[in-house]
Amino acid sequence: MHTLTDDLQLVSPDLPEAREFKNAKEAIAFLCELYDAGTSFLRERFTAALKGEPITGRYRAYYPQIRLTTSSHTRVDSRLAYGYVVGPGDYSASITRPDLFSDYLETQINLVLNNHKVPVTVELSLTPIPLHFAFLEGTHMEGSVEDGIDRPMRDIFDVPDLAATDDTIVNSQYEHTHGTNTPLAPFTAQRIDYSLHRLTHYSATSPEHFQNYVLFTNYQFYVDEFIAFAERALADPDSGYVAFVEPNNEITKKGEKRQARRIDRLPQMPAYHLKRAGRCGITLINIGVGPSNAKTITDHVAVLRPHTWLMLGHCAGLRNSQRLGDYVLAHAYVREDHVLDEDLPVWVPVPALAEVQVALEKAVAKVTGYSGYDLKQIMRTGTVATIDNRNWELRDQRGPVQRLSQSRAIGLDMESATIAANGFRFRVPYGTLLCVSDKPLHGELKLPGMATEFYDTQVRKHLAIGIQALETLREMPQEQLHSRKLRSFFETAFQ
Repeated sequence: MHTLTDDLQLVSPDLPEAREFKNAKEAIAFLCELYDAGTSFLRERFTAALKGEPITGRYRAYYPQIRLTTSSHTRVDSRLAYGYVVGPGDYSASITRPDLFSDYLETQINLVLNNHKVPVTVELSLTPIPLHFAFLEGTHMEGSVEDGIDRPMRDIFDVPDLAATDDTIVNSQYEHTHGTNTPLAPFTAQRIDYSLHRLTHYSATSPEHFQNYVLFTNYQFYVDEFIAFAERALADPDSGYVAFVEPNNEITKKGEKRQARRIDRLPQMPAYHLKRAGRCGITLINIGVGPSNAKTITDHVAVLRPHTWLMLGHCAGLRNSQRLGDYVLAHAYVREDHVLDEDLPVWVPVPALAEVQVALEKAVAKVTGYSGYDLKQIMRTGTVATIDNRNWELRDQRGPVQRLSQSRAIGLDMESATIAANGFRFRVPYGTLLCVSDKPLHGELKLPGMATEFYDTQVRKHLAIGIQALETLREMPQEQLHSRKLRSFFETAFQ
């Protein structure tokens, strides 16, 4: 066991000085060098301490950062939603896992290089790397740290700091302090690391497998159908999909036969990834039921900066003209979920995004065979209400029904408005296509036999529509998909 004095001196690794770059790939390579050196140092010092080697000080390493300095109000293409800073000054972003985010970083760095014609600087930030975030993915600790060190670990290493993991920037609450750099990116490094660890915990898959096009669902039926679709895609030499990843990082590569797997304990929100080059495949996550799960998972998926996420699920149809199995394309949301009230006030409108709406409508037409005016026979566009009480029907209905009628709602569920609102908050393009599974206001509930038939006939079509919409959006230029509609008065250059 170690005994330490209270006046520990700070010990950090020797690292290179700051460098300027006009090439994004070279900048990312140096980011990786700085990050790897810092995290390796922390892991080595921790291992040595557990082995009983003398502790020579308080060990600290720092996240690398990208910094941009400009003295010009550069005029850029007004159609762009991101890729430039708002005015002269110093801008910076602390960076974690540059290996994981290399494609994203290359795109963002190239945009600011091209738009501002000044180099970017890569250097160490002033933000310490918490020991917890320095371990390699999959590291498992046996026993207790206290068995090897006789004082709190935070005396020797930095630990996660909640003050550095908030959403001030994306919540449009950032206030610039004189003498500090303005944020260049929507998330700090510690905030990203926190979410990467949470994603692994909730989904039982590594963040490296997540794709840029995401489907959320609240039923296992969609997972089963997605697995069947993935098997067909991997068997098709022309599909473009190269691998399928299931919980516990079980991987089936193209040309391989998928092995049926029995998972003794599914994670809270299992994720399935149909991979494609450049992360352009599709991730499906079964978020279960309720707005809390919907907020939790989107809080963390957002740090991966996906290009689109869609909600595919079931809803209560609120109009007598609707039939079981009809589709609801949300173009507005009533938010009675309450989980985002502190982050995004309910008076903030959550708009429909034209690019996503058009892709979903075209996908419905292609999969069902209906088009034009005939499409109205099976799909209705309107307001979706999201609530936090699954059994709302058991209370006095006069208040809720009146509000639903006044809002012109056509569907009611427990997740869609939450996912759309977090998409709006995090600047991730979003959309919702639901399927009417019951009509409680009109006494139409599924009987057991009806439910089986309903799921057998509708789930495959519904999932096919979602996949078709994402494949359409994948062909769209990123700068067109990431709408200006999602940007506030002050925005970071990085998307």
